Amino acid sequence: MQETGSLLAKRAGRLGTMAALLLAAGWSEGALAQGAGARVVLAPHRAVYDLVLDNGKPSGNIETARGRIAFEFTGDACEGYALSFRQVTQLGTEAGPRVIDARTTSFEAGDGASYRFKTESSAGGASPDTVDGTAEKSGAGYEVKLRQPKPETHREAIDALFPNAQMKAVIQAARAGKPTLSVRLYDGASNGKEVYDTLSVIGKRIESEPSEKPLQRPEFGKMARWPVTISYFKVGSGESTPTYTISFELYENGVTGAIRLDYGNFALRGTLTRLDLLPQEPCAK
Repeated sequence: MQETGSLLAKRAGRLGTMAALLLAAGWSEGALAQGAGARVVLAPHRAVYDLVLDNGKPSGNIETARGRIAFEFTGDACEGYALSFRQVTQLGTEAGPRVIDARTTSFEAGDGASYRFKTESSAGGASPDTVDGTAEKSGAGYEVKLRQPKPETHREAIDALFPNAQMKAVIQAARAGKPTLSVRLYDGASNGKEVYDTLSVIGKRIESEPSEKPLQRPEFGKMARWPVTISYFKVGSGESTPTYTISFELYENGVTGAIRLDYGNFALRGTLTRLDLLPQEPCAK
C-alpha cells in the first residue's frame, strides 16, 4: 500500500499539466476550415473532475477510491502559461483509508523554450516530497536546475518537449487525422530528472453528444472531439509496459472530458463536473 500511495502522489501532478495544457482558444468557422494548419492557442480555464475507482480493472488490495482534481490555467502565447493544480485521492483498503495529496504549480514560456515547476506530494499524512526547479532549452538538449530536493544541475543532450509543446502537437495531430504521435517529454515529474517517451493514440472523431453536464452547451455539441490515450515510457528503462497512461476526450478547443488515469496496478475514472472558461488577452503569436 505504501508503494501505491507513493506512485499516485508522484504522478498525480501530470494530469494537471496535461489536462490544463490541453486547452485551445475557440475557433471561428474560417479558422476551422484551415484544419490541421491552423495554429494552436491555449485558452485560460478552471476545471474540476470527480474521481472514482475504475472497477473494470483489477485493483489488488484497493477496495474503493474517490477524489477530486481541481486546476486553474492562465496566460497566453506571448507571456507564457501558468498552471495551479491539486489532486486529492482517498483509497480504501482492509487496513483503512489512505489519503494522497498532490499539488503542482508551473509556468512555461509561450515559445516552449523554458519551464519552471514545483510539485509537492504526500501520502498517508507524511511530510510532503517537494521537487522544485527550472528547465531551459540548450542547443540540441536542455538543462535542468533543481532547488529541491537538493540543489543540482542536470543536462540532457537529447531534446525533449515541455508540456505545452507536447499537447499542441497532439492537437495538431488530431486535426490532421494522424492515428499516433510519438514525442519525448520533460515535465519535471517524479525526481525532476526523468524524461519520458510518450505515445499518443488518437481515435476517430466522436460524433455523439457530450455526456458531461458542463459540456452540454451549444458550442461543445457542434465541436469536433477525439478519444486520445497517452502512454509514458521512462527513457532508457527498456520496458514495453508504460509506467503511466492517461485517456480522455479531446475537443477541438482543447477542453478534455471523460478522463481515465491508469497507474498500472489500479485505475481511476474522472468526470468533468465544472468548467469555467476565463477571459484571455489578445496575443499575436
